[in-house]
Amino acid sequence: MATAANSVTHPTLVQVDPFVPAHEQKGLHNRWHPDIPPVATVKPGEVFNIECVDWTGAQIGNNDFSDDIRHVDLDSVHNLSGPIAVEGAEPGDCLVVDILDVKPFEKMPWGYTVSTVLFTPGGTTDFLQGIFELQNGGGLFAREFQSRAAKAIWDFEGVYATSRHIPGVRFAGVSHPGLIGTAPSPELLATWNKREVGLIEAHANAVPPVAYGPLIKGAYVGQALSNDVREKIYREGARTIPGREHGGNCDIKNLSKGSRCYFPVFVKGANLSVGDLHFSQGDLSFCGAIEMAGIIKFKTSVIKGGVEKFALKQPIFLPSPIDPLYSSKLIFEGISVDIRAWNDNITVAYKQAALNAIAYLQKVHLLLSAAPVESHVGAVVDSPNACVTLALPLGIFEHDILPKEEGLKKLDFGQCAIRSDGVL
Repeated sequence: MATAANSVTHPTLVQVDPFVPAHEQKGLHNRWHPDIPPVATVKPGEVFNIECVDWTGAQIGNNDFSDDIRHVDLDSVHNLSGPIAVEGAEPGDCLVVDILDVKPFEKMPWGYTVSTVLFTPGGTTDFLQGIFELQNGGGLFAREFQSRAAKAIWDFEGVYATSRHIPGVRFAGVSHPGLIGTAPSPELLATWNKREVGLIEAHANAVPPVAYGPLIKGAYVGQALSNDVREKIYREGARTIPGREHGGNCDIKNLSKGSRCYFPVFVKGANLSVGDLHFSQGDLSFCGAIEMAGIIKFKTSVIKGGVEKFALKQPIFLPSPIDPLYSSKLIFEGISVDIRAWNDNITVAYKQAALNAIAYLQKVHLLLSAAPVESHVGAVVDSPNACVTLALPLGIFEHDILPKEEGLKKLDFGQCAIRSDGVL
């Protein structure tokens, strides 16, 4: 007979409310700094849950206008849960993190994808997921298009996502943390700030910026701290926007349940933080996913001296064995040739692959950031051009998108949520 006495529930170490602004909640922070103390400590092998707000901290609503995207406060993101210390972890060790589950809140079975409205040379309007207003965040295509904020709301039905803003599409998500990492040491933090502030100074007029340096405005640590410690964290703390040597915002879509992560440890306890949960995302996301608030389940262990044993300069990941089965894909190629004629940067090659997919699908709500799109670097050694591919799964569409002699059938795919002033 089953009894409660032999059933031990897994504790939830950080509890949040996804409908309350992040800066009003405990156990959250939006800067990286070694002086942010852990909110809880676990033993190796202990299983525990962490609740996470969405990356903006409840700034985005389930509605049909994108004014919240237009005015989103990017100084206060990403909002991370933690840190969580692991007993026995010391600088130079390897922290092993098993991701046992990732899911949305029962009371919030929806998410969103940030979009932009794009203007094509012929005057038609397309929608590209994953870019903010040019003057407030920008994105990969900020220089190609005058970005205007838009968004799509997604409803979660088990493993599937559908959107009233993108009818005719349904796909299985691979839920994962977009952002996970250990705390930096004082020395590593100083290296980051020197490196990134130097980039900013060298490209002072770049739009969008090439990097985001420490910024007191918007900084938040939801703990009781002395004024001196809080001021130091806010003054020195690294922004959470890029991935770095400790992990961070790497947006690896296959870090779903069943994954294992190997992180270098830089401070006592490792001080693991996590946030920016995604219901689904494509490879090489160019600023976006299906963003969600939710719950992630972890188990940790420590490999002593792991940094030296594995020459661990950045994290190593073992992806999940669970993946949606979309065997048929239409693949678009991009080479590193753009309006400047030639560039050996693989980012340029990826942009060209994405733009080729956009042109092919014509006026459609593109899914390149939200759907389980696969991207691969085909070649980087064959000068002068790098090659990148983008594979769009055919099974996510309710209609046929394969090339045919009569061309593509033009369908009405609705419209993303746009600004209330109607500006496109």
